Amino acid sequence: MLYYLFEFLEKEYQLPGAGLFQFMTFRAAMAILCSLLIATVYGKRIILFLQKQQIGESIRDLGLDGQKQKAGTPTMGGLIIIMSTLIPVLLFAKLENIYILLLIVTTIWMGFIGFTDDYIKVFKKDKQGLKGRFKIMGQVVLGLGVGATLYFHPGVTMKEESSSIITENFTVESVEGQEIKSTSTTVPFFKNNQLEYSDFISWAGEGATKYAWLVFIPIVILIVTAVSNGANLTDGIDGLAAGTSAIIVFTLGIFAWVSGNIIFSDYLDIMFIPNSGELVVFITAFVGALVGFLWYNAFPAQVFMGDTGSLTIGGIIAVIAIIVRKELLIPLLCGIFFAESLSVMIQVSYFKYTRKKFGEGRRIFLMSPIHHHYQVKGYHESKIVTRFWIIGILLAILTIVTLKIR
Repeated sequence: MLYYLFEFLEKEYQLPGAGLFQFMTFRAAMAILCSLLIATVYGKRIILFLQKQQIGESIRDLGLDGQKQKAGTPTMGGLIIIMSTLIPVLLFAKLENIYILLLIVTTIWMGFIGFTDDYIKVFKKDKQGLKGRFKIMGQVVLGLGVGATLYFHPGVTMKEESSSIITENFTVESVEGQEIKSTSTTVPFFKNNQLEYSDFISWAGEGATKYAWLVFIPIVILIVTAVSNGANLTDGIDGLAAGTSAIIVFTLGIFAWVSGNIIFSDYLDIMFIPNSGELVVFITAFVGALVGFLWYNAFPAQVFMGDTGSLTIGGIIAVIAIIVRKELLIPLLCGIFFAESLSVMIQVSYFKYTRKKFGEGRRIFLMSPIHHHYQVKGYHESKIVTRFWIIGILLAILTIVTLKIR
């Protein structure tokens, strides 16, 4: 909103300094500062309110050290993340940008699903929360909406063989290449690092590629569902989900900035996605919200994000990755989420298999998700979280490096 206000003031009254709001980098810097302030200053007030309302976490007894002490810790702290993200975005982002609108809808929609789940757990005293099928249904609806919008909306384009002519003053003189609708995505180790989803149905004959949405939309649904559930499983010990997510989102911010900048996308020979640079404003606000929340969520946690936060975080990460055409890099970039989800699937599958074959269920891990496995082995949760963060940073660096491996 402030963007439009200062745009008006600059045009009508030539107000000194109003032109700063035309620069995405300035608005991104303001967004992260604003989100950090909201999360740290007003986050404490929200925590006190949650304590007053006795909105505490109900802890299942898993026999882990320090677990009983966490009983009663305020949950639904994801509201801090959501509020600290949306307020700066509404203030500093261009709200007509289709990508910003998609992310606002994603934040509200996934936040609503997570809040409903937490509400049932806390106020209805049902530890299972929202039924799994309803969570999946909500994620599928979001994936369907995001996929359809990205495929059919006229504002979602990319430059075909884009290149730029740069002056000696490092300004763009002209941009070559036509804006086209495309289902291309980034994939490492391929020529030009691009893969076209429509190629999967080109075998059906001429004209079949116009039905590429039959491939694209289900893939979007799968990614949104998988990443949001992966983030949910990762939220098991203090600071793990928030810190890991901040690393992932910061990396996606680099991709968004490069993909939305004609000079750097041309120089690095990666796809140029018009208007995607505005995502940086949302991403910086989101990173600020995560880091601000981490102030209170680091060990020993004063608040838990609950499904209100974890499902929202996963949904946002998935949608950003899809927008910047980096969704196929998610298994590497979100390797922590992937490992957490995989450990649960392996544990459950092996347990069912051995119970059927031997009459008793056996386990591969001492406990799943995998962060609990290390807790049972005697590692302090702060050490587990720190090491997972380090692994997350290494995975983020490797993800960036893959862009130049062809």
